[in-house]
Amino acid sequence: MAGKPDSLKPETLAANALGWIDEKTGAIVPAIHPSTTFLRDADNSYDTTGRVYSRADNPTYDQVEALLNTLEGGQGALVFSSGMAAATALFMSLKPGDHVVAPSVMYWSLRNWLNDFARTWGLDVEFVQSADLDALAKAMRPGKTALVWLETPSNPLWDVTDIQAASDIAHKAGARLAVDSTSASPVITKPLAFGADYVMHAGTKYLNGHSDVIAGALVTAADDDHWNRVKSVRKNLGAVLGPFESWLLLRGMRTLYPRVRTASANALDIARYFEGHPGVAEVLYPGLQSHPQHEIALRQMTDGFGGMLSIRMSAGTAAAIAVAANTKVFTRATSLGGVESLIEHRASIEGADSPVPGDLLRLSVGIEAIEDLIGDLAQAIAVASRGA
Repeated sequence: MAGKPDSLKPETLAANALGWIDEKTGAIVPAIHPSTTFLRDADNSYDTTGRVYSRADNPTYDQVEALLNTLEGGQGALVFSSGMAAATALFMSLKPGDHVVAPSVMYWSLRNWLNDFARTWGLDVEFVQSADLDALAKAMRPGKTALVWLETPSNPLWDVTDIQAASDIAHKAGARLAVDSTSASPVITKPLAFGADYVMHAGTKYLNGHSDVIAGALVTAADDDHWNRVKSVRKNLGAVLGPFESWLLLRGMRTLYPRVRTASANALDIARYFEGHPGVAEVLYPGLQSHPQHEIALRQMTDGFGGMLSIRMSAGTAAAIAVAANTKVFTRATSLGGVESLIEHRASIEGADSPVPGDLLRLSVGIEAIEDLIGDLAQAIAVASRGA
């Protein structure tokens, strides 16, 4: 922040972590503060530091929250112990009986939580195809709907929802709009600029980018009473990020822009190469002109279309599993957003109730040489085809 003008580009702000310099030591990297408690003033107040207890006040949160808030154009940011902790904190800041709307295809763990805990706790949960704006509008209950949750692009089918249109629909009904922007990251989409009230990130993924931190974050468009309730949920339930994890998250965010740009370019090349491949029935990627929401993606996704895509195998489920079993560069593992490329058969992971087709493979494309990635998939598809 010191000496860094507002005119700097976001990639510069990220690389410099807002230009923080320690005044006492001159260090250009923030320190890690493991302390759980802080000195009271002589009168037993905390007026000098404003910090009481690490559950809400750890100094290691400050810079990473400030950077994410700046990149998203928000009025406040909070880091959490995981993406699930961040997402559920927003729902738990609501009241029992509130109506919430979420996508029918979305991050599987959160969908399960909404189906189970949230309903048991008292939220009225409704799932819709959120990319279908007519369906979203019909789901609204003015005065009753409290929160609309979007995931765009949605995991793992990569549908793109018009955030501005969804925001207008939600606000007309008196609801807030929250967007899970994990797969896009602030490099590609800034949901608050399209009218969203909140942005959620599983910081484990692109924000950290190195597959070595579990973290989550929320950014708000307004520092209001409801945001204070979200803060209270984090504090009182203890869903806080550890100091070392917070420090690692900030370190990862310094390379956010080059990592996401490279992954996005690689993903687009892969999508174009395998679209029409005889072993591939369909490629799901917003950057392709064949994608049903490509025009929406062009409007609200900048600097690429993200590093996530899915391919559906012509020979079905067995072929999809065989492809994942025979890749050499793509690693067979669950997660996304790291520098390494991952491949996953989602239906196997999600189980019998999954809406994901059995012939689908989800790819998290990393920053390796594109020739190696395309060659690896091509040889794995060839092996699977011979075994079909």
